[in-house]
Amino acid sequence: MTSQERIANARAQQAQALKRAEVLIEALPWIKESTGKTVVIKYGGAAMVDAQLRQSVMSDIVLLKIIGLNPVIVHGGGKEITALSQQLGLPVEFKDGLRVTTPEVMEVVKMVLIGKVNQELVAQLNQHGHLAVGLNGADGHIIKAQQASPGLGQVGTVTKVDATLLLDLINSDYIPLVASVAVGSDGKSYNVNADEAAGEIAAAIGAHKIIFLTDVDGLYQDFNDKSSLISRLSLTQATRLLKNEKLSMGMLPKLRSCVRAVTAGVSHAHILNGTIPHALLLEIFTNEGVGTMITPKGGNPASEFIEAPLDSLASKLH
Repeated sequence: MTSQERIANARAQQAQALKRAEVLIEALPWIKESTGKTVVIKYGGAAMVDAQLRQSVMSDIVLLKIIGLNPVIVHGGGKEITALSQQLGLPVEFKDGLRVTTPEVMEVVKMVLIGKVNQELVAQLNQHGHLAVGLNGADGHIIKAQQASPGLGQVGTVTKVDATLLLDLINSDYIPLVASVAVGSDGKSYNVNADEAAGEIAAAIGAHKIIFLTDVDGLYQDFNDKSSLISRLSLTQATRLLKNEKLSMGMLPKLRSCVRAVTAGVSHAHILNGTIPHALLLEIFTNEGVGTMITPKGGNPASEFIEAPLDSLASKLH
């Protein structure tokens, strides 16, 4: 290699390094605004099923923690519950978009969500250190529920969230991962919608943001019309949209949970396409953002949020 080629190569490397530095500089105000604040991430859909995407999302969540945010993850696992139910010869039945959960199916729900999905996600996060703690709604009675309808079996609606354990973990610099299994006053386990659980948890812990990672680009006025994607909504507009008959069944619980969280004081609710690489980082740390955002007035309100220190984080990394 000639001296001129070496110089050209060095300049090319410097140009690439400069681009990386510019990305960090662009993210700086967003990092400053987010440091110490809590973000609830509802994780599901194709971004959780695809192994490569899941690894990418888990790495992004660790980066959020290192930068200074306090992520809390709430997850379901509907596709895997269906797959195991079929393998075991159990009926797979839905009513109004909710899984009919017999006692036998409830055991499958716990096996999949608590015993498999939750532990896999914890293991992936803990590749970067002892950061993550796996939980379900029955632990510390985080999520209390009651039966939604006798015809649905052990399907529950959330009646209360006890944030004590979650806040203890956040204040100790851990990342809580919560499987959407709740406990009732009757001592039974209940299968609760993960979107609903995430919204109630965000409200209870005073989260700054709630983010729903799904497999579509956001909210549509009409799901069949891809030009009707909505990038920003006020709380009033979101409440009105719940009555839109063209809103897809899968988006209704997400939108209801956004409305619940923002009504309770959460500053921003986001619905993102988790199949887009690094969608979380794009939404939180860049000017462009992706997906649909819901805020109290459609702007960027200043509110009071719970902030937690990051005093012991370094000792958990490796």
